[in-house]
Amino acid sequence: MKLVGVSATLAGNKTSQAVHDVLAAATLIDSSIHTELIDLREYEVEFCRGEPLTYYNDDTWNVVKKILDADFVVFGTPIYQASISGVLKNLLDFFPEYAFKNKVTGIIVTGASEKHFLVPENHLKPVLSYLRGLVPSTNVFVHNDFFDVESDEIINDKIAKRIHHLAEEMIFLQRSIIERMRD
Repeated sequence: MKLVGVSATLAGNKTSQAVHDVLAAATLIDSSIHTELIDLREYEVEFCRGEPLTYYNDDTWNVVKKILDADFVVFGTPIYQASISGVLKNLLDFFPEYAFKNKVTGIIVTGASEKHFLVPENHLKPVLSYLRGLVPSTNVFVHNDFFDVESDEIINDKIAKRIHHLAEEMIFLQRSIIERMRD
C-alpha cells in the first residue's frame, strides 16, 4: 500500500513535521507500507482556474497525480483564521468529485489557538467526504506549544499517541476497503 502525506502550507515546518510523524507511525505499524511526503513548499502548484488539469504546469500535474495514485492520503494543514490553509483548498479544487473513492483520507492540523481544534471536523472533513474520501474517526490537532521550539519535533506524548492511533485507524480502514474490493 502507498500512503501519501500532504503538508499544505507554504511557511514553517510544524505541519510538515506532523505529517511526517503520521507517515513514520504508519511504517512502524506496517513496514511494507510505502510512504511519500508531498511538502507543498517544494512545488509551484498553480491557482486553480477550473480548467482541465492538462492546462496547468508540471508541478501541479505531478502533485495531483501522486495523490490520485496513492492508496490512501493524510492531509496536514495549519489553521488560519479558523479555516484550512488556502493552499490546501486550492489543491483540493483540482480533484473531481469521486477522486478519493475507496481511499482513506486522514487529517492532521496544527494551530496556535486551542479554539481551532474543531476546524478539521467542521471544515475539512465535509470537503474530503464530498470527494468520496473515507475520513477516519480520529483526527489530530497539534497546538503549536506541543512542538520543540528549536527542532519543531512534537514533544507531547498524548499527541504522539493520537498520531499513532490515526495511522493505525487509517491502515485498518484502507486494508478493509482493499479486501472488500477483492471480494
